[in-house]
Amino acid sequence: MKLAAPWVQDDAVQQVCAAIAGGGHGVWFVGGCVRNALIGAGATDIDITTDARPDRVTALAEAAGLRVVPTGITHGTVTIIAQSRPFEVTTLRRDVATDGRHATVAFAETLAEDAGRRDFTINALYATPDGTVVDPLGGMVDLLARRVRFIGAAQDRIREDYLRILRFFRFHAWFADPDGGIDAEGLAACAADLDGLARLSRERVGAEMRKLLAAPDPAPAVAAMAVSGVLAHLLPGASALLLPVLVHVEQMAALPPDPIRRLAALGGEGIAEALRLSRAEAARLEALRDAIGSGVEPGELGYRHGAAEAVDVLALRAAAMGLEIDPVQAEQARFGATQTCPVRAADLPETLKGPAIGARLREVEARWIASGFTLDRAALLR
Repeated sequence: MKLAAPWVQDDAVQQVCAAIAGGGHGVWFVGGCVRNALIGAGATDIDITTDARPDRVTALAEAAGLRVVPTGITHGTVTIIAQSRPFEVTTLRRDVATDGRHATVAFAETLAEDAGRRDFTINALYATPDGTVVDPLGGMVDLLARRVRFIGAAQDRIREDYLRILRFFRFHAWFADPDGGIDAEGLAACAADLDGLARLSRERVGAEMRKLLAAPDPAPAVAAMAVSGVLAHLLPGASALLLPVLVHVEQMAALPPDPIRRLAALGGEGIAEALRLSRAEAARLEALRDAIGSGVEPGELGYRHGAAEAVDVLALRAAAMGLEIDPVQAEQARFGATQTCPVRAADLPETLKGPAIGARLREVEARWIASGFTLDRAALLR
């Protein structure tokens, strides 16, 4: 089998491969780019591996007129710049020791050794520069069956890096057959090693959760997280029950996947801190959660929060009631987002001072909103 992805024949990609292969070394594409090419998905990063050591890779690349950046020499990685584009090239490796967060690695001699240190079989797929697929661990079978399975013993892989617990659910959300269920051994291993999650940085946990919740339909994976205890461990008080309803509402309204909107559906306490959300993300999450049960009308939601945010609130409200978004309400929200209150502080009588100005502006604004944004400046000032 050969990859049909256009990036395989890309001039810059082939230039990097030729520089290494020209020195008599094996060179292969590996991981996500191969996996995605096989299922017709796009590739954001093209990872390359080789049996050449980093110093040899550097020498060969420079001899070919390419610039080399030693981005991760201790882990066998250098970055080759070809036609102004960076390509990470990593020497085949094997794990010597792991502590649940980091690994001490040594250089390997074979693809099988390198594949054995990876997480899932679908990520242990390789391809030669001409696109010929090399499958040392049978990952192709799992990929075609849309099955996410740890390499070897699931618990061993997890204890090498506890982030793999979250990656298990994330890859299930993106690549697994939702009707095929989740791998039982993998799920049991995740449940058995929950305490290992405490060893991960919140930044890494947050990054994985964002990627998981950005999947077209993460609901089955999040439900499995809840069953295993992972969800409660990460986000105390969170519930997976509303998420599948929200996903349906989103699909009916053609709303793109949004991790923050979906976090609002999960609920729970301390989410912003647990996932190291940015200030903007934390503020948006709080605003969504506050607005769900606020009773604020759609037009006012649009006026105060903008059209997109208002529709997000309507989606969450609809999901909570087991309904779809009312198109009339959605239009009201979009209309409200275009409105500007016609009265400013300068329009008020000069006799008003200090706090009285703010109070009068709020009163005028409230009447204007209640009128459906129809009262003009003169009517509001009378």
